[in-house]
Amino acid sequence: MQFVPERISTYWLEDLLPEFSGRWNTIPGNIRGAILVLFATLSGSIMGALIKVVGQRVPVFEILFIRQLFALIMIAPIIIKSGSSAFKTSVWKLYLLRGAFSFVAMSAGFTAVVYMPLAEVTAIGFVRTLFTTLLAIVFLREVVGIRRWSVTIIGFIGVLVIIRPDTGEFNIYAVLAVISAFFVAAIMIILRKVSQIDKPSTIMVYQSLLVTLFMAGPAWWYWTAPTLSEVLIIILIALLLSAMQWFYIQAYRVAEAVTVAQVEYVRLLFATGIGILFFSEIPTLWTLLGASIIVASTFYTVHRSAVRKKEREAIGDR
Repeated sequence: MQFVPERISTYWLEDLLPEFSGRWNTIPGNIRGAILVLFATLSGSIMGALIKVVGQRVPVFEILFIRQLFALIMIAPIIIKSGSSAFKTSVWKLYLLRGAFSFVAMSAGFTAVVYMPLAEVTAIGFVRTLFTTLLAIVFLREVVGIRRWSVTIIGFIGVLVIIRPDTGEFNIYAVLAVISAFFVAAIMIILRKVSQIDKPSTIMVYQSLLVTLFMAGPAWWYWTAPTLSEVLIIILIALLLSAMQWFYIQAYRVAEAVTVAQVEYVRLLFATGIGILFFSEIPTLWTLLGASIIVASTFYTVHRSAVRKKEREAIGDR
């Protein structure tokens, strides 16, 4: 028995989706990228709020472990389809290092989200761009001029403005947020290396498997039996993370990297709004000042990277 008329049941696939896809593709790439990044930043901000909620009772390691298990389920078809080829690599040491770095970055970052205002954590998280600059100098031998050195230093001053170490109150969670940003930058440096060697499916498989293994021990040690609602929230966190990553991937595919990076700063507005509405987190003047310094410095760093890239491309075309 057919409860839904055939015309209605096929409407989405045959009429609406192709029509939407056609209109979507007529929009300029940078505008499409900006829209996708808005969805990505909104997904990330909501995810942070849910982490703060469920993390009040469930240990961070447990949240991450359950989330990773769900992520493994999602990539299982890739493993089954690829078979043993998904595990073939000549840089397994880099994957081990990336897995360990991801463990530290996620643990520190999630803990900071649980115990700090969302706006502060988000603002501090932007310094990963500055850390990436420093690490690229050391490990990738990239040449950086005096201007980028200057804005990098200014960006870290912005972090100090938020943390305010001279107040006498040591904020361990702010330090954890900085540590998380550093290891995220280190992960990006490793990703640049392995992406030139292995296919995306191999990178995804090793990331999911290793992080799950790293989280298993601490999750077992600190285990607290989650309620059904908490499990559902953690699954929603995993879905939002996957959605955020998908939106970013699609954004970088259709738009210029500098455009994508600039729109990402909207995350701070989303985080601030959610913090005010749901957690009564009113940003202090110091937070706003420090965030402005960090955003300005990272914006300039991204802009200079784009300019240098165009200059190199122009020289190569001659």
